[in-house]
Amino acid sequence: MLELRPNCECCDRDLPADTTEAFICSFECTFCQVCAEDTLHGRCPNCEGELVKRPTRPTQKLAHFPGSLIRKYKPCL
Repeated sequence: MLELRPNCECCDRDLPADTTEAFICSFECTFCQVCAEDTLHGRCPNCEGELVKRPTRPTQKLAHFPGSLIRKYKPCL
């Protein structure tokens, strides 16, 4: 199951588990849409993998399977 990390690792913007504006790589590094497209040009700065839209978890499932509360932040150049 995806962690659904709570923030953009590049700019620290909040990314709730139900947002449609989160992007991830295959290692679940998580970025907001602005950083993913404009700053990172669709590539993860950690693994160089492709960034794709993170799927959303249905609202009724979030109550039993919430997103992660652990924030990761490493400002992008």
